[in-house]
Amino acid sequence: MLIKCLRCGRQDCTAFEELHMNRQHFCRLGLAALLLPCTPLAVAQPYPNKPIRLVIPQAPGGGSDTLGRLIAQKLGEALGQQVVADNKPGAAGMLGAELVKQAAPDGYTLLLSAIDTITAPLVSKRAPFDGVRDFTPVTQLAQSPNVWLVSNGFEAKSMKELVERARAQPGKIDYASSGVGGMQHLGGELLVKLAGVQLAHVPYKGGPPAFADVVAGRVPAMISGIQGALPQIRAGRVRGLAVTGSKRSNAMPELPTVAEALGMPDYEVMNWQGLLFPAGTPAAIALRIAGEIIKILAAPDTRERLEALGYEPIGNTPAQALAAMQGEQRKWTAVIREAGISSD
Repeated sequence: MLIKCLRCGRQDCTAFEELHMNRQHFCRLGLAALLLPCTPLAVAQPYPNKPIRLVIPQAPGGGSDTLGRLIAQKLGEALGQQVVADNKPGAAGMLGAELVKQAAPDGYTLLLSAIDTITAPLVSKRAPFDGVRDFTPVTQLAQSPNVWLVSNGFEAKSMKELVERARAQPGKIDYASSGVGGMQHLGGELLVKLAGVQLAHVPYKGGPPAFADVVAGRVPAMISGIQGALPQIRAGRVRGLAVTGSKRSNAMPELPTVAEALGMPDYEVMNWQGLLFPAGTPAAIALRIAGEIIKILAAPDTRERLEALGYEPIGNTPAQALAAMQGEQRKWTAVIREAGISSD
């Protein structure tokens, strides 16, 4: 069978015959580019073609873990590919976030992010990452307010009374938090800034031991995530004063917002969770995942499940998520600098 030369179309081309006789002449004859059309091209496989890892930077069993595993299941079903939840707690969520930052930006490693992903590095002089710059935003999943609460033996029965006592006793009223630079701590510092009072911060190694000391009356006040506080408030073990969102919580509609109670429209301290890829992940992949998540969060069964957990579904585009993250970073950087907060 005679084969024509790709350059001239002749069957008796000496250059073509010599190529087949002696491959050492391949580069000298300059025919590599001419023969490329004869080589089968690799066809890109559709995304995703293997399991996706979802790093959850909190311990199993908490609210964030429950949310993350629900999203992992739903997203895996939508993509037709398994999404594997992988708990990597530690260092206020920075351990898991750093693992994702260092992962290949190929769309196969996701981070279940939170507001702490942005704030925790801000209080560290040796931060391993920037919570905005070092990630590709996908979407914000859900948000929930915190709640100011006090022990049953504390004399303040409202946010107004708490602030009045803080003004009368500067630096004498303690409030507990899950640790330096966490949202519970920063929420307290925002109240100090806006109300012009002095409160004494008592950091703990996590929310549960802080909450336990408030229940026992060893520390009079704290801010807590609504998921953990709700059953304790309903059981009468602590007293809720106000929620920290811009509107009242459906879970506790009887409680005013801090903004309502104190006439402070700028006071808002929200927890939220989202999804992030490592920086450099193709925009098309982020958009694909965001589109699936938006549909998942719009489904009635998902919304019902999240609302039962005290979450308000969000579901936004990567651009909208980025804008929200940048706003949070600016807001809390100012609070941290003014208060001189550092975890080092």
